[in-house]
Amino acid sequence: MFEKGLLSGKRVLVTGGGSGLGAAMAHRFAELGAELVICGRRLELLQQMAVEIRKQTGGQVEIHRCDIRDGAKVDDMMEAIFRKAPLDVLVNNAAATFIAQTEHLSFRAADAILSPTLHGTMYCTLAAGRRWIEGRHEGVVLSILSTSTITGRAFTVPSAMAKSAVLAMTKSLAVEWGPKRVRLVAIAPGAFPTLGATAQLHPESRDQSAAARNPLGRTGEHSELANLASFLISDGAAYINGEMVVADGGAHLRTSGAEDLLQWTEAQWAELRLTRSR
Repeated sequence: MFEKGLLSGKRVLVTGGGSGLGAAMAHRFAELGAELVICGRRLELLQQMAVEIRKQTGGQVEIHRCDIRDGAKVDDMMEAIFRKAPLDVLVNNAAATFIAQTEHLSFRAADAILSPTLHGTMYCTLAAGRRWIEGRHEGVVLSILSTSTITGRAFTVPSAMAKSAVLAMTKSLAVEWGPKRVRLVAIAPGAFPTLGATAQLHPESRDQSAAARNPLGRTGEHSELANLASFLISDGAAYINGEMVVADGGAHLRTSGAEDLLQWTEAQWAELRLTRSR
């Protein structure tokens, strides 16, 4: 369906591009001809991923170690990236979440989710957008959100709040920045299992629940999300602005994805908290 050079000439930054869905999207963008930039907190992981992508696609990969929770570090990274060549696309993928009884969240635990998911996403968007507008350069921001922006989601409240705020940013800046040739779009993925997300959101007793609750009877394939992302950042989607596309097999029409946790006992929650403290 996609031409090999669909993203040729586009310089794309993927935050959290060293693993999980960020890595899957980065691979696909490189296969389709993009000049890739990936960032994250773990330099070794970024280096390993860059080697793998170069080997498999022959594409260019630039890496930057950056903690997007720090606005100054984000701005320094963007300055270094744009000094070499302007970005064309920013993919806001980096985020954090875990399941918890909300009344047990400490301020620190809440901030551990809000800082990368909301603040980091905004820092990256502002740093890229400012440079695009000053340089009169076209740009695209794709943010990876969740269906909690539609349904809300119990037991992941800080994440639902942060993702909903980023959706508001997407819609607001689509209007404000559209005349300046910067468009913003988003994807709300359903269950696309990764090692990190599975560890935080799907303890052993929930392993099969996402597939069982899905109208299509399965979870998503990473390639499906990567292909959707590739289309949305391509010139073929140039008239899509301010929209969030849901890719979840229809799951949110049936459940928010957290109702099973209402049946958990206090002993189960206590065991989960103990596991996290080890």
